[in-house]
Amino acid sequence: MRTRLCSITLVAAASLLTVRAAAFPYVVRKGDTLASIAERFYGKIQHEQLLVVANGLDADGGTPIVPGMRLEVPAVGHHRVVRGETWGGLAAELLGAPHRADKLAMANGTHAWIPPEEGAEILVPYHLRVVVRGTDSTLTIAYRFLGNVTKAWELDHYNGLGGRTLQRGDVVLVPLTDLALTAEGREAASAGDHARCSEAAGDERDVQLRVQAELPALLADVRGGRYIDAVRRGNGFLTAGALSRPTLAAVHRQLLEAYVALDATGLATAACADWRANDPGARLDPVRLSPKIIAACTRGGGRGTP
Repeated sequence: MRTRLCSITLVAAASLLTVRAAAFPYVVRKGDTLASIAERFYGKIQHEQLLVVANGLDADGGTPIVPGMRLEVPAVGHHRVVRGETWGGLAAELLGAPHRADKLAMANGTHAWIPPEEGAEILVPYHLRVVVRGTDSTLTIAYRFLGNVTKAWELDHYNGLGGRTLQRGDVVLVPLTDLALTAEGREAASAGDHARCSEAAGDERDVQLRVQAELPALLADVRGGRYIDAVRRGNGFLTAGALSRPTLAAVHRQLLEAYVALDATGLATAACADWRANDPGARLDPVRLSPKIIAACTRGGGRGTP
């Protein structure tokens, strides 16, 4: 039954309910660069900047990628319309707010006042999260990611800004639709879906037991200063299958420390958020945690505040 449900979800792209804007995992290999990954998966070297922003690699002067690091590769999602659905309801469900109905309808070549056709498969934009830096504005963000400064008003409306000036640390959602994948990109996306699906076919317990048994090796990597090995091992755990929340918390906690040691601040901040999301009892104890770890956790407007 699990195999069938997984097949329905991944192959039919939510013929039952919804599939949110998609992205797929990719584990960096030796010799990879962000530019080469972008060219292989999108056929556009300039999409390197999407990989940078989607993975928080642009923080504090930039973070290099290393073999074993898991990246999120942006891609659009799809949804099959069922009877009674509206653009406003779909926008609320798929994009987080009903006022984004105009963008969702436009992405599918229509208007929000024309009801979506039952059974139609619609495209769902990918949300690129852009953290505002000192000189950023809706104009510069629109030009950088949408290729046109005149689309700044769309970003303003989409994010409910009401014309206010952006402040450092704000997060602007940029809805992207120009993310067509090459044949190699589609193959990688399919492989990513298969990896997410494989553990749902009945092997979750085996995966969880194996990762739990290997957790001491991850701790030993971190304590021994083998941080690149820790990143490789930890991300391998995360891509192995569906892990329990305590195990996820333990893995992300060690990745947090490894990323901090490697000065990968953006990835450290994300790891901290994932650690605390999976461990409600996690605390930023200054006695037990270094100032650099606490700084990474509290970076970006309080994402990891105590």
